[in-house]
Amino acid sequence: KNIARLFSAVFRPSLYPLVGHAILFAFTYLRLLPWDFKLWVLSAVYVFTVALPYTLIFLTRKLNGWSKQDMYQQHRRYMVYGINIICYVSCIYVFRNLNLPSFMEVILIVSLMVQCVCALVNMWHKVSRHSAGTGLIIGALLAYSHIFSFNPIWWLCISILLSGAVMSSRMMLNKNTLGQVMGGTVIGIICGFVGIIMW
Repeated sequence: KNIARLFSAVFRPSLYPLVGHAILFAFTYLRLLPWDFKLWVLSAVYVFTVALPYTLIFLTRKLNGWSKQDMYQQHRRYMVYGINIICYVSCIYVFRNLNLPSFMEVILIVSLMVQCVCALVNMWHKVSRHSAGTGLIIGALLAYSHIFSFNPIWWLCISILLSGAVMSSRMMLNKNTLGQVMGGTVIGIICGFVGIIMW
């Protein structure tokens, strides 16, 4: 259970945009950019996709006197999704006004797509956002391998293994059922692939 908690904490869906930008700065031509600019971008992504949503969700919970579990009941999850969506849209707006490279913006856009689809599906069936995040990585890898014509097999194997570990962790902690983690993964793969291919 401790390992499951660790996987669940490390692979939070809110961290994927930050990790995606860090990977861009490490493995693409964007590594040539000055360090102060890269740190500014990573800080902005962190503020809009991690710090601000968590702060707003925490304040909403405290103002309404809800426990952590109350906040994630089906009719209240829309508030969580809504806060995340507004913060992601704000970050995309800032990036677009600064004319940053489209590679940076597309990470935020596909992450926003996952949030929106999960919010819509939530009307009928709960899905795992953690699994959607790991599915997003798989879909993005498939899309980039198609665009840049490279063999993603080893990265894909690692991503699928991590995805399985996160899905298992969510079930072991009784946070999600098998259907919820599978549904989240499928949403993530589709949004990651279609979002990047179309962009």
